[in-house]
Amino acid sequence: MVTTVTSKGQVTIPKPVRDRLGIETGSAVDFQMEEDGRVVLVKAGSTRPVSRFEALRGRAGRGLSTDQIMKLTRGED
Repeated sequence: MVTTVTSKGQVTIPKPVRDRLGIETGSAVDFQMEEDGRVVLVKAGSTRPVSRFEALRGRAGRGLSTDQIMKLTRGED
């Protein structure tokens, strides 16, 4: 979603973003600067949602060893 910056440095937050973050008239927002150069807009006082990938981190079991995978790919028992 693209928006234009006014001469006063103001922007309009698009409605789908306001709806998703629960931002209403009078809500405070926070701009968080990430190390990779991104700027993240969050509703002030709320916690940043965990990404779907971060939520799954560490959930997989130990998994198969390389030898077990090789046996499976070769059709060995």
